[in-house]
Amino acid sequence: MKINCIAVDDEPFALSLISSYVEKTPFLNLVAAYSNGVEGLKAIHENPDIQLIFLDIRMADLSGIELARIVEQTGRKKHLRIVFTTAYDQYALEGFKVDALDYLLKPFSFVDFSRAATKAYDYFILLEHSLSLAPANLPLAVSEKKYLYLKVDYQLQKVDTADILYIEGLKDYVKLYIKGEEKPLLTLTSLKSLEEKLATPAFLRIHRSFIVGVEHIKSLTKNSVQIGQTIIPVTEQYKEGFADLLKNWL
Repeated sequence: MKINCIAVDDEPFALSLISSYVEKTPFLNLVAAYSNGVEGLKAIHENPDIQLIFLDIRMADLSGIELARIVEQTGRKKHLRIVFTTAYDQYALEGFKVDALDYLLKPFSFVDFSRAATKAYDYFILLEHSLSLAPANLPLAVSEKKYLYLKVDYQLQKVDTADILYIEGLKDYVKLYIKGEEKPLLTLTSLKSLEEKLATPAFLRIHRSFIVGVEHIKSLTKNSVQIGQTIIPVTEQYKEGFADLLKNWL
């Protein structure tokens, strides 16, 4: 598999170095290199085959963060990923908020670059696999084997939906509590987005902040469910859907 990529950086030396790193990486194909964000954005709009951007953050006219936000609005987010390259570590949180695949702090070595490139390769392999398995009547992020592919700690993680105990929404993030895992997975997405991907009787939203895995419910009352040692309240907004579940338990 070859990944089509571009490099965007307003520093000539950095742009040349990144380009040389790309050319040394067998699974990357350098489509072009651009010295400013405006040219990079134009190339993205004109070439739908671009899959990966090695993108500087601090640039005149259009910063890397601004470019990433525009890409996010186009709906190409899943098929066009970004690796930020910058000399300023204070932008790491901003990079995470726009769902960057990785974040390279200058000066970085070819080893560092290869690590980020490999993450990109793994991402697109998993994406290709999930798309090939996904039946037409299910969301693309959920494969035939009921897997989710979630961004966790700058890497794509495969999650078996059957192991999801419950999901907790935290503003811009969600926590997924997984069977057999001591700590929940934290990923940058919305509870509504996951609810749409898990549109199946196996999951039920019972609270503005909680979706539960129905098979993992230990006990329930008219106003709450228990999963493991955790008791989750059912709010008025979701009681109609919960009532159908309650009937099946009676």
